[in-house]
Amino acid sequence: MNEHKSSVDSVRVAGGAGPLAVQCREVHKHFGEGDARVPVLRGVDFEARAGEMTFLVGPSGCGKTTLISVIAGLLDTSQGSVELFGRNTERLGAEERIVFRRQHLGFVFQQYNLLPSLTAAENAAVPLLAAGMRRREAVDRARALLVRLGMESRADAQPSKLSGGQQQRVALARALVHEPRLIVCDEPTAALDHATGEAVMELLAGSAVHPERAVIVVTHDNRVYHFADSIAHMDDGRITSTETFRRNG
Repeated sequence: MNEHKSSVDSVRVAGGAGPLAVQCREVHKHFGEGDARVPVLRGVDFEARAGEMTFLVGPSGCGKTTLISVIAGLLDTSQGSVELFGRNTERLGAEERIVFRRQHLGFVFQQYNLLPSLTAAENAAVPLLAAGMRRREAVDRARALLVRLGMESRADAQPSKLSGGQQQRVALARALVHEPRLIVCDEPTAALDHATGEAVMELLAGSAVHPERAVIVVTHDNRVYHFADSIAHMDDGRITSTETFRRNG
């Protein structure tokens, strides 16, 4: 159980023990120009700390996915700054940014994005293969992680033979296998029943949360809010409030 403690109009995790992993300051993002210009982020301040799971919540269209795409380096800001572990990633060159993202970020996509022709173990090994690891070593390491996630009997199955919860575990393994410092999850319990969603979040909390790793979860699912160390509420392109929680024990 969590004891709730709210801090309105602030995005700093009060009393957070972990080092600052993500820091967004006055982040703006718009698409198009002139009469077609559409503002999506309107001066976002946001922080996430290592050793904690930070939830980003709000109505559809409020800018959550755009914000995590900016944090992950998939989109550039129109204005403002984003620092990951003290580094402004927008100051990196294109190749440096790709390498930084490959080494330090893991992304769990809402639609899983598994490659249909690969087995579960091969899908989970993709980040290691992209980094140049030998295929056998990469797949063996991915397989070992899948065993930890309860997927030992399904490691050689293709995605079409897996349930939604099993595919989500493969996606989680793919995000964790290269031991990144930041995990970003986009609606990890979407389209899952409550029991499967709880199981996925328990896996995420148990496997991803680490003293040197930050986890950001975008979700509409208030049934899993109890997994959060802090919740940032977003509306109309801004962070409107945050809640922080202290865990017993």
